Amino acid sequence: MKIVSDGIKDILVDEIISLVFGRNLFIGFEPPNPDNCVTIYDTGGAGLDLAYDRSELYHRATFQVRVRNNSYVKGLELANTIMETLHGRGHEEWGDSIYELIQCTSGPAFIGRDEHDRMIFVVNFEVQRRDV
Repeated sequence: MKIVSDGIKDILVDEIISLVFGRNLFIGFEPPNPDNCVTIYDTGGAGLDLAYDRSELYHRATFQVRVRNNSYVKGLELANTIMETLHGRGHEEWGDSIYELIQCTSGPAFIGRDEHDRMIFVVNFEVQRRDV
């Protein structure tokens, strides 16, 4: 099973045309440039759900999407777009996983400015998924 951020990256690239992996969308590491970008971080989760059928183990992962932007308004708008794109999705196959539910657990939240005066927003999610 791929890490959850890799599958989420695929959804965002497919759904939000302005996001291009490796150009303004990243996983696990936020580069110093470009100024305006999105980074997905795997943040653990609750582990596996217990089930009677061990062939269908449900992973309960969490992840955070971090939006960095020169503009407060544009950054918040993108964070909201990401939240609305992901929240409530379910029963979808992406890569080697079936995403039974993606749920926003908090956000978007403004957490401040970075050392270059760029705005930072975060949105947190929980995912229930299983192997295909």
